[in-house]
Amino acid sequence: MTGTGGPLAGVRVLDLSRVLAGPYCTMLLADLGASVVKVERSGVGDQSRAWGPPFVGDGESTYFMCANRGKRSVAADLTSAAGVEVVRRLAATADVVVENFLPGGAERLGLGRDQLCAERPALVYCSITGYPPESPDAARPGFDFAIQGDGGIMSVTGEREGPPMKVGVAIVDITTGMLAASGILAALLEARLTGRARHVAISLFDAQLAWLGNRASEHLIGGVEPARYGNAHPAICPYETFRAADGFVNVAVGTEGQYRALCRALAAPELATAEHYATNVQRVAHRDELVPLLQAAIGRRAVADLLASFAAEGVPGGPVRTIPDVLAAAPWATVAHEHATAGRVRTIRSPLAFDGANLTASEAPPLLGQQTEEVLRELGYDGDELATLLAGACRPGRAG
Repeated sequence: MTGTGGPLAGVRVLDLSRVLAGPYCTMLLADLGASVVKVERSGVGDQSRAWGPPFVGDGESTYFMCANRGKRSVAADLTSAAGVEVVRRLAATADVVVENFLPGGAERLGLGRDQLCAERPALVYCSITGYPPESPDAARPGFDFAIQGDGGIMSVTGEREGPPMKVGVAIVDITTGMLAASGILAALLEARLTGRARHVAISLFDAQLAWLGNRASEHLIGGVEPARYGNAHPAICPYETFRAADGFVNVAVGTEGQYRALCRALAAPELATAEHYATNVQRVAHRDELVPLLQAAIGRRAVADLLASFAAEGVPGGPVRTIPDVLAAAPWATVAHEHATAGRVRTIRSPLAFDGANLTASEAPPLLGQQTEEVLRELGYDGDELATLLAGACRPGRAG
């Protein structure tokens, strides 16, 4: 069984999704204690199993591992009636179904919301798509990178005079998964209270628009077109990255008091008393002259020296670390798992703490179809029928 014994203990989730948004959503539910069964295509598996390097163990991709701990993998050929029937039986035992087929794909297989919920109105059914049904692109598949461009975030990411840039992780997929999990939890609560669950639906495009945040309101409310500012903030100054003598530091000054503290930390009292830098509005207006002056003061000093001065004066900011650096500095933030072929692997723990404990599923990401026989037996398959499935529609492992 999967799960952590957390607040979702006893909740059963059927994961029909693949790649990142859906799997990330169901991993969050597993961390919270849900028992998650992930259905993968026989002989092939989730596409992200092939996304590498890096690979570990017997060709397992680290990409797949980032979103699939705490799950049991069942192999099923959904082009066969027997494979579809296995999934329908799984759905009949589930409290939640998560899918990210192209629009209409689940229905064509007999796995759509109306088909699975007709006799089970309390079943929470979550659909993740690329675009919402109102969009002219509703039938298009969704890809994180494409939607970062489509959805506007690339237009405000990157240096002012440089090209548009994507975020360095698949942030559309990840935030879509987070929002989907939130919707599922709300639907579960309502279903427990009323006996009926609503259809939870979210698109990558809508999710990306939702976290445009203040940049969207610049246009919707302020009537301006947001621009790229590199690591700087469009409405706060100084609030950006500076080059130190031996690395980089972030300065996140948001108040007048913090600005004066920064000037003290940099031994630059003349910048604190200059009238045209006295308020944030003035600093934003004069950023092109102020930032080089701050850069000159910061560039002469080492990162460690700057951070000590910042701490002493209460200046918000910090170092710019590499991923290896930050994980070395935060050993508490990872969880170890024993993987079937890769041995000991680590993943980032759940950020949610309950009574002081960050509940994180302990089971390693599964091999393709690793728990197929176990789950089929739980569904009542045995004897010749079980053997036939394991040799055909539910053959575990990779092709070849």
